[in-house]
Amino acid sequence: MSERIGILGCGWLGLPLAKTLLKNAFEVHGTTTSREKIQTLHEAGVTAYQIQLSAKKIEGNLKGFFDHIDVLIIDIPPGLRGKNRESFIDKMELLHTEIKKSMVRKIIFVSSTSVYGDEQGEVTEDTLPEPKSESGRQLLACEQLFLNDADLQVTVIRFGGLIGPDRHPVTMLSRRENLSNGNAPVNLIHRNDCILLITTILKNNYWGEIFNGVYPFHPSKKDYYTAEAKKRGIPPPKYADTPSYPSGKIVVGKNFKDKGHRFKTSIFT
Repeated sequence: MSERIGILGCGWLGLPLAKTLLKNAFEVHGTTTSREKIQTLHEAGVTAYQIQLSAKKIEGNLKGFFDHIDVLIIDIPPGLRGKNRESFIDKMELLHTEIKKSMVRKIIFVSSTSVYGDEQGEVTEDTLPEPKSESGRQLLACEQLFLNDADLQVTVIRFGGLIGPDRHPVTMLSRRENLSNGNAPVNLIHRNDCILLITTILKNNYWGEIFNGVYPFHPSKKDYYTAEAKKRGIPPPKYADTPSYPSGKIVVGKNFKDKGHRFKTSIFT
């Protein structure tokens, strides 16, 4: 019998993930902050809960959600931009406290390669994280909150930049000028491969591990975004003159590769 999966955050990644897990015979429970989206989840076959996390409280039937799952996938963005930003660490500490009251002991925590900061050259899961951004610092602290709990079986996924249907950085970069780091490599992953990685972890019981989720092809930003803009028929971004030698970090999904798995969806799709 397949484990019952709970996805905290059925958004751009979480809902397609839920649909894939259902096709793979998992029972899936999911949360949304939106009352209107409850019906969408039900129609997809997901048992839905309306749950809202803030830095001070958690609203909704979190206990009921936890009571019906064996594995919790935490897939909510830090939300540290804009006027309404709150401490992501405070949110995760509240969530951790509630998890400890439940029977849930297996967790997949969706994080980001921003925890590696401005590291230069090749970066693997063995590289010591040194985040520079506030988002990276808070994500790393939250990773450690869960990984350091000996009562939990926790796997962390550090995704690169997410691309997929209706989501691509080039649409925001189009027409921009004098951009820096044009020779720096891109570290991206398609949503299909995000789902593949999570599904592979669940099927193979890869617990207590860290995975970098990044497609193993790293063209320069200038070359990549120019090609993607041309493909879409939109003006390409323009980069300032930069040194001809490569700079920046190349994030490698070493642990996934070492287990014999491969990412499958090209970042040029």
